[in-house]
Amino acid sequence: MLALAKNANMLLMFLLELGVLASVAYWGFTVSPNWGVKLLAGLGGPALFIAAWALFGANGGANATFPLTGLARAALEILWFGGGALALYASGLITSTIVFSALFIVNAVLRIFWNEV
Repeated sequence: MLALAKNANMLLMFLLELGVLASVAYWGFTVSPNWGVKLLAGLGGPALFIAAWALFGANGGANATFPLTGLARAALEILWFGGGALALYASGLITSTIVFSALFIVNAVLRIFWNEV
């Protein structure tokens, strides 16, 4: 049963990662009425997030070019998922911001509790 809960929490982590990208893309496409700015922010924002995650956080650091551990990993996750929450907030989606942030906190606490960080 514990293995099922841990797998569900890892699935939640993956869905939250995708949520960050969707949040940043949504923010980018709503940030300006100018289509050039929309395209740049809507496609460029997620691209920057993807690059940062690939360099420092992919697969818990196992597939990252420069894997981070300990406090550096915690800082990366706070910046990454906080960036997603901030993008939702900047888009005016307050309820989504609260739900996203709460899910991340629950996910992080469970990963710490289960020594999966």
